[in-house]
Amino acid sequence: MIAFEELLAVAYKKERMQSRRLARGAGISEHAALVRTLEKAADGQSLRNLIDARRAAQTRHADALRSRESLRAERAGQAKRRNAEVDADGWRGWFDGSALPNPGRLGIGGVLVGPRGETIEISVAAGTGDSSAAEYLALIAVLEAAARAGATDAVIYGDSRVVIDDASAPDGAGIRSLAHHAGRVRELVARIGDVRLQWIPRARNVRADALSRGALGSSRAAVEAA
Repeated sequence: MIAFEELLAVAYKKERMQSRRLARGAGISEHAALVRTLEKAADGQSLRNLIDARRAAQTRHADALRSRESLRAERAGQAKRRNAEVDADGWRGWFDGSALPNPGRLGIGGVLVGPRGETIEISVAAGTGDSSAAEYLALIAVLEAAARAGATDAVIYGDSRVVIDDASAPDGAGIRSLAHHAGRVRELVARIGDVRLQWIPRARNVRADALSRGALGSSRAAVEAA
């Protein structure tokens, strides 16, 4: 008889539960109950063939997991190396957008720092929409400022994974409702030349966040004054 541990190693969780119930109900050992359960799952093939097939599947799954982990580690290493290669004197930008409520009034904020330390700040009310539209409009505003300043390369940071992932997606593969914003981003990136978009935690984007929220405060004050 095939060893109990070998059977356990290939049995699915549901099968293990079924075999335990069978052992209690039929008054047989858990080993014998698991054999019966797996023989039923084998559906005509031998128990040994079932075990060999499942072991092969487990090996393929483990290999796939290792491959994905290796790929993730490689990509992380590449990103780290790219970050290390960023010239500290190059153009850098930060963007953030706010919607109050969501959807609601939009405020966009951005900071652009040039190679000589020159700084451009953006804090503008941008109509109405949702938070993704606000983030995209903030990114576009920073890219437009970089293009006007004559930048030929830039690293732009933001805390919106949705917008950064969407703007980095191939043409036509992004979110349909944001396609016009993505198109504008691609136009500006092509005009500048070398642009890298990079996600950062919200805690590292406080200035752009404050500028976007400040724009909402300014627009509300203007409405109240009118």
